Amino acid sequence: MTEDALVLEDVQLRGAFLRKVRLIGAELYDVEITGDIENLTINGVDVAPLIDAELDRRDPDRAKMRPADPDGFRAAWDLLEQRWEETVTKARALPPELLHESVDGEWSFIETLRHLAFATDAWVRRAILGDPTPWHPLDLPWDEMADTPGVPRDRTARPSLDEVLALRKDRMTGARQYLAQLTDEQLAADTTPVTGAPSWPRPISYPVRECLLITLNEEYQHRLYAERDLAVLAGG
Repeated sequence: MTEDALVLEDVQLRGAFLRKVRLIGAELYDVEITGDIENLTINGVDVAPLIDAELDRRDPDRAKMRPADPDGFRAAWDLLEQRWEETVTKARALPPELLHESVDGEWSFIETLRHLAFATDAWVRRAILGDPTPWHPLDLPWDEMADTPGVPRDRTARPSLDEVLALRKDRMTGARQYLAQLTDEQLAADTTPVTGAPSWPRPISYPVRECLLITLNEEYQHRLYAERDLAVLAGG
């Protein structure tokens, strides 16, 4: 390492966005990266496909979160509901106050469920179904999202597990009802931009398939995070 080298040690980057970045002559030791990774080349090898293949090998259900047709989306949603039911059972076994505890600076279990309600409201109820204000007061956007008039963002709320599960049930039921009637034509279509006051997603047209894939990914990934943190809480 040269004397003028950039040194990052014992650093945590949360919510970082790196694009078209080149690290030349880099030395990486004890580095952990989590997030959306595409076109990551290390020593001439694009490792992103290797990572995806390994994650699919560890959990074959992960590949089901990339369905190609309406039946595949319906099956993926059924699987998510089943796995979330198992996760909620684990959460109910813990003291209620622990469900508001953060592990390593991440969302608590309750906050995670609130964020998933927000994700469904954003991508299904607003983007696809066209509701300009689909929000519930307990919806929780991601931390880096700018404050947006009309979009709730109450980090001080402390709803009970049953309260937030009632919201989840309502939103998941709505998504399931939409998927039940989803056709090939609808899946291949684009959404109609939702106009009006600034909100999220932006008032542009999105492929319906992309909206649904985002929703599946949110559900799948955040359940993994929740399982990870519940294990820590259960272990004291």
